[in-house]
Amino acid sequence: MSRNIYVGNLPWSFKDEDLGQLFGEHGEVQSAKVIMDRMSGRSRGFGFVEMSTPEEAGAAIEALNGSESGGRTLKVDTAQERAPRRDNY
Repeated sequence: MSRNIYVGNLPWSFKDEDLGQLFGEHGEVQSAKVIMDRMSGRSRGFGFVEMSTPEEAGAAIEALNGSESGGRTLKVDTAQERAPRRDNY
């Protein structure tokens, strides 16, 4: 199991620190990043968290998937590797 976690349906107000704090209740957070829109500078509503161990990641996924934060139901799962982009230029 991976230590990297995808977190979807985040409250729009969430920042990196909020995400880290939420997951910190379930283990040691190595990094937490809310993905921001380049043009508007606003949250895109999802982010990624890296935990110290696969066991902590599994516990955090189990505890937080389907939980509510800021009036939104979180989608928490193991992060998938990003597919290589193809530029069609």
